[in-house]
Amino acid sequence: MTGQQVTIDNVSIAHANVSMHFDVRFEPEKITAIIGPSGGGKSTLLNLVAGFERPDSGHVRIGSEDYTHADPADRPVSMVFQENNLFSHLDIQTNIALGIRPHLVADAGDRAMVTDALQRVGLSGFEKRMPGTLSGGERQRVAIARALVRQKPVLLLDEPFAALGPRLRSDMLDLIGQLQREMAMTVLLVTHQPEDALHIADAVVFLDDGRIVAAGAVSGFFDRLDIPGLGDYLGDRSPQTGLPAD
Repeated sequence: MTGQQVTIDNVSIAHANVSMHFDVRFEPEKITAIIGPSGGGKSTLLNLVAGFERPDSGHVRIGSEDYTHADPADRPVSMVFQENNLFSHLDIQTNIALGIRPHLVADAGDRAMVTDALQRVGLSGFEKRMPGTLSGGERQRVAIARALVRQKPVLLLDEPFAALGPRLRSDMLDLIGQLQREMAMTVLLVTHQPEDALHIADAVVFLDDGRIVAAGAVSGFFDRLDIPGLGDYLGDRSPQTGLPAD
């Protein structure tokens, strides 16, 4: 599995009575953090890549293929949400196996893939556990394992760690970074926390009011003074230190 470039080519979409326009390219085999104020279009952008929303105009390309009108199941992407969306009445093995094929009967090959995915996310031996017995961080690890067994080159993360405390959040970001290096995935991470971008991202895309305001390498991005709205978004806090900016 090798990460693929994701291209949002001159896409327009009317969403909740707001007109949004996106034109951006996400580099393959990199982690890009997507940041910006609430309602700025971050989740809409991710949903356009996943296929949960369709553009009114423009194109969505993954690799060399045009997926603008493809169903979500036909796109080479996996997605992890803030809510882990596990089925409480199914054990962990079955929950993860559903990422391979939408039925409840896992064959030997499926079970081997589940075991490998659980090992990758640090949950070896959890196959027969039930979701209700797991902590919040463990449930998100299961959701990531379910994304891994799909073996897709693009991983989409929509604020998956927003409800976690700082230490666990840091651990989960480390896990994503490790998995990305191992599997060379293209990762798009929607987050409200600039610190998340500094922690693992290679690049940053800043959205505001349904537009791509700026995109670039994470190094030095949050110190830039030429990006409209970024200063207001960050406030008086330095994302590098968490302390008031000078």
